[in-house]
Amino acid sequence: MADVTLHADERIDQLYSKQVQIIQSSQVFAFSLDAVLLGDFAQVAKGAKSQIVDLCAGNGAVGLFVSAKTHGHVTAVEIQPRLADMAERSVILNDLTAQMTVLNEDLLKITQQLPKDFVDTVLCNPPYFKDQPQSVKNPNPHLAIARHELSANLDQILAVTSDLLKMNGKAYFVHRPERLDELFTLMQAHRLAPKRLRFVHPKADREANMVLIEMIKDGKPNGVRILPPLVVYHADGTYGKEVHTLLYGETKA
Repeated sequence: MADVTLHADERIDQLYSKQVQIIQSSQVFAFSLDAVLLGDFAQVAKGAKSQIVDLCAGNGAVGLFVSAKTHGHVTAVEIQPRLADMAERSVILNDLTAQMTVLNEDLLKITQQLPKDFVDTVLCNPPYFKDQPQSVKNPNPHLAIARHELSANLDQILAVTSDLLKMNGKAYFVHRPERLDELFTLMQAHRLAPKRLRFVHPKADREANMVLIEMIKDGKPNGVRILPPLVVYHADGTYGKEVHTLLYGETKA
């Protein structure tokens, strides 16, 4: 691991199952379980010539998590300068500068830098909540942008995803189940067909609070598969076996 400079409010966290270290700060952003689950769910193209783009990249967590799955190039796109800087330093920290690039850019303008119909895989952990007048937003602007659609909405993000992807390229998103109807409508409008869905439940007796989605550009309709649910916690509040293994790289009964 390379040496990097940390700001006063920053720390280095490790995803032990991947031996990936990530610069985090509770003051601006820290990745959570949804990023870990998305990185695991995504089946990224493995070839050295493959191109992978992580939109709404935050501190680069998802791109860093998938970097070990591919010999291709990962481009992380993040609009907030502070988060992009954290991602850039995490890339250096993990000795991934030859494989991963961080662009501090507005994703709505990213096709000015990245060619259309060029990308094999798009990853995205987008803001979950609409920007509505009655929305209660975090007073911290870094967290507000991460959670609410202030800089780009779902329609815009899916449009950019479709623009970037090659025909039959795949995209992997994590989102909230209550927006699935909107997701399906917008995906169809942007030539993206859902292929695999996996619902994430906090506990076995609770409703799903996340959904992982695989979509394919110009894919055939009526091929949706619903995978077995993922349950995060046992009844006693400890991590379930699958999540524990994803976080710590070891099995637990």
